[in-house]
Amino acid sequence: HRLLLENAEQLVLVCGRREPYLRRDGAARLGVLRAASLVVGLDGCIKAVGQAEVIRNQFSEATFERIIDCSGKCVLPGLVDAHTHPVWAGDRVHEFAMKLAGASYMEIHQAGGGIHFTVEHTRKATEDELFTSFQHRLERMLRAGSTLVECKSGYGLNLETELKMLRVIERAKNSMDIGISSTYCGAHAVPKGKTATEATDDIINNHLPKLKELKLSDKIHVNNIDVFCEKGVFDLESTRRILQAGKNIGLQINFHGDELHPMKSAELGAELGAQAISHLEEVTDEGIAAMARAKCAAVLLPTTAYMLRLKQPQARKMLEEGVIVALGSDFNPNAYCFSMPMVMHLACVNMKMSMNEALAAATINAAYALGKSDTHGSLEVGKQGDLLIINSSRWEHLIYQFGGHETLIKYVIVKGKVIYENEKCETMSSY
Repeated sequence: HRLLLENAEQLVLVCGRREPYLRRDGAARLGVLRAASLVVGLDGCIKAVGQAEVIRNQFSEATFERIIDCSGKCVLPGLVDAHTHPVWAGDRVHEFAMKLAGASYMEIHQAGGGIHFTVEHTRKATEDELFTSFQHRLERMLRAGSTLVECKSGYGLNLETELKMLRVIERAKNSMDIGISSTYCGAHAVPKGKTATEATDDIINNHLPKLKELKLSDKIHVNNIDVFCEKGVFDLESTRRILQAGKNIGLQINFHGDELHPMKSAELGAELGAQAISHLEEVTDEGIAAMARAKCAAVLLPTTAYMLRLKQPQARKMLEEGVIVALGSDFNPNAYCFSMPMVMHLACVNMKMSMNEALAAATINAAYALGKSDTHGSLEVGKQGDLLIINSSRWEHLIYQFGGHETLIKYVIVKGKVIYENEKCETMSSY
């Protein structure tokens, strides 16, 4: 066997019966075992989870590549970041100052800043430059506990640069330990000099056929399709056309909706069978009900509302209506946050989620939003051995300590392999 984690103070399973997601009532009863152990096999999958004594007897003859004593520590599933934009060049620190002085997102966007500024820099950057910075960003996400990350293109807006970004993501998929779900987001903004209709036609007639061809020749495997459905960007009809065309070539629908204006994006997503919709700050009551019925995940991004001083998404209403609520960092030049523990903390404080709900949203439900909850998001036999060990006797410290993950997360493990071991962790428990 590859790994034995012995005698954890708390082992947080999140799910215990292969649930594909947890709604509010399910999240209320997260499975937590005390004095428990866990075994990962050589195939990278979890072989056993249970009381330390039982596991000790069951595996008394077994050999392990590595044994970690987890006394006084907690074991949790690896975190899943369901929404990031991590491939780009040129930061927007100057725009942060403009926002603080009162400029709105759309004012900056219309003045040629925002996405357009990043597009200009990303188009100029070489593939190697983009890969190097992307790699560093993924490593920072990993150290903050993310073991599966959704990564979008979308700062190219022309076929050549979008493909360059997708190749960079594919390269990281093949060369790094962190799990990646890749998203084509060519409809992130309307390119300069084009109308939304022209951009939509270009995506449907040129971009998507090329992606299909690259998939068939085994060069690039994209998982999801995304559109920024917003007033002044892509309207509902253009969004419908692009998402449907993406679905037709086998991509999961996972898009930006109802962020700055109510666009009926949630209703559209539910109708098209979207796996997930992100943002939803301006979602309607009908949209919430439609998403609950369609089992379409809501990926909420507390960092965005916080940094842009927008109204917070209605997490409580969604949870009460039975929506599957997931979380993402929205890491991008406008929301520079790598840390899912900080995202969970913001979700609890600003969106009024409980710590249990936030953990479910950053594990099993975020995995569900990416169509991966059969293999990720909980510590169950048969699932991939992606987990964190934190240097504390209560798992809640991961959320309670705002920005404390640098000295709290002791190990990050993917497929039973320790890929990050934190030297900074004190031997004393967190204090």
